[in-house]
Amino acid sequence: MQSLYITNDLYVNDSEFIFDPIKWPREQMDEDFFKLSKMFNAMRSVVRVPDIDPKYKVAVLASKQEHCLVDFLYGWQEGKLPVEITCVISNHDRGPNSHVIRLLERHGIPYHYLCAKENKREEELLELVQNTDFLVLARYMQPVPLQKEAYLGYKLLESLSSKGSLTSYFNMILSGKFLRSYGKDVINIHHGLLPSFKGGKPAKQAFDAGVKLIGATSHFVTEELDAGPIIEQMVERVSHRDNLRTFVQKSEDVEKQCLAKAIKSYCELRVLPYEMNKTVVF
Repeated sequence: MQSLYITNDLYVNDSEFIFDPIKWPREQMDEDFFKLSKMFNAMRSVVRVPDIDPKYKVAVLASKQEHCLVDFLYGWQEGKLPVEITCVISNHDRGPNSHVIRLLERHGIPYHYLCAKENKREEELLELVQNTDFLVLARYMQPVPLQKEAYLGYKLLESLSSKGSLTSYFNMILSGKFLRSYGKDVINIHHGLLPSFKGGKPAKQAFDAGVKLIGATSHFVTEELDAGPIIEQMVERVSHRDNLRTFVQKSEDVEKQCLAKAIKSYCELRVLPYEMNKTVVF
């Protein structure tokens, strides 16, 4: 058991124990933990038994760039990520002979190509992801105020009310209105070491700034751009010998690892947000 006091008003506890369903039926365990959480006025209490409970269902949204998508698929295939992939959705038509399509077909995972220019696609997207459990954005554009240039991406996703999906390079914009309507956790991977280098092209920003460390940040999405509570960060050393191309290569390698670790931690209930912009990660 790990316990940690954060402030005088907040106590965070993460407990692990051996579960015997004969001595302690699952229904009784849930009831006992619910009573315990009410006793301490807990804002939220979640109990999971990994060997019994079903894996989180995830739909993967991906655009043309593939390094996050491919790494996620291989990690899932090797049993490193405790999720069930329901489908892959993309605004890029890969064609039947691409390695991504062949990999998906071997595992019976559907691939759906959606054209963001058609408003009817938002209804189709909603139908495809309605049975998933959480939303993850990998290299996804963060929420911005609903301006004219953001309208297309917003119209594609505004009616999304599913339990969740995984988004990898889908390059649409999630509005604040969408986040409020969605009402569930959304996880993003940013290819930069936040809070520095927010927004687009963080590798170029870092290169121009002459940094000696580059990295990736996985965080919860909020209405403020690249400013949500941080779940995981990883770094890679760079030097004057690197150019922009090697900056990008190193950033992508770190990005894949950071996303995978963040998803695994989240699925194992080891990530606890508190206050406005902080997390405890056991």
